[in-house]
Amino acid sequence: MSRRYFVRTSSLKEGMKVDQSIIDKTRRVLIARGTVLDTYLIEALKRLGINGVYIREGEDAEPVLPKEDVKVSKKAQKAIEKLTVEDRTRVTLSESVKKRVQEGISYLYSNTEAEDFADASKSIASELLKAIDDNDALAVDISMLKVSDEYTFKHSVDVATMAMIVAKKMGYSEEEVYDIGVAGLLHDLGKSKVPPEILNKPGKLTEEEFEVMKKHSLHSYNILKNNKGIKDSVKLAVLQHHEKINGQGYPMGLVSSQICKFAKILTVVDIYDALVTERPYKAAFTQRDAVEMLMAMTYELDMDALKGFLGSVILYPVNCIVQLSNGETARVVENYTEYILRPKVVGLQSGKVYDLAYDLSCANIIIP
Repeated sequence: MSRRYFVRTSSLKEGMKVDQSIIDKTRRVLIARGTVLDTYLIEALKRLGINGVYIREGEDAEPVLPKEDVKVSKKAQKAIEKLTVEDRTRVTLSESVKKRVQEGISYLYSNTEAEDFADASKSIASELLKAIDDNDALAVDISMLKVSDEYTFKHSVDVATMAMIVAKKMGYSEEEVYDIGVAGLLHDLGKSKVPPEILNKPGKLTEEEFEVMKKHSLHSYNILKNNKGIKDSVKLAVLQHHEKINGQGYPMGLVSSQICKFAKILTVVDIYDALVTERPYKAAFTQRDAVEMLMAMTYELDMDALKGFLGSVILYPVNCIVQLSNGETARVVENYTEYILRPKVVGLQSGKVYDLAYDLSCANIIIP
């Protein structure tokens, strides 16, 4: 049996096995999950300013994938029926909305000088806001949002939709929710100015190449700055969406007090969506791993924006089947917004209730 625990970087020792991937600013893996630490790697973590990492001790048994057709005992069925609490409403996009959004976002990225550019941007944001309002959506499952196989288009819509949900949860006005949606749609316009060989490079960027990549947010701003139909708050969010509260972001190295509130939200959702999306230079991380990485970036990300995001994402929808680290297959019956990695589940064979968030006896059980 293995256990997973958090260790501060200053307490790391040679031979410890890392149970998370360490990534750089361009989302490339520096230290892969499962790597055994040596002195060099520990010093590298310190130089990167990483406060701590998750460590795995012991070996897991060969994982058994959960199956939808696992037999459910009568005891488990009774517990499931009694304890099931439906998830918060999640935003969904109809096929007709997806088609209009895909056509619209494709038009925007191909016609930045068009007279109706601002109106087209607002039209797409309105479509997304209507989908959120029609469902009274309070949460997002990004696997439901796919509008295109083209990364830039998909990423822009994902970021816009998630940012709107987070802003709504944080109590922003409807106008502000709408505006942050526009900013999300337009935040990566400047990538059209980055050479394709850098944008889609399958290996790690050189320092010179990364400097070119870092200019994309400035390019995005320059495309928008003279467009009177786009609000200044939107332009500022687009410019600052890679800034970090500790001053280690770009393009200007701003600190928290200098970064606008829209950009602080965009930063969180932009990182998350980039992590869970497969790209030529990296495999997609699981949603769980992506959330854990964000939770380890508290020195870089605005806490209010991060909490708003974590309270808006559903990783394990109610009624889905999961495999627990103790080997039991279980069904999710309730999610907690404050502990999205640790829902309440019921073992399908034993009928045992595992409240992963609040039952201390379940503290050593996770959903791998």
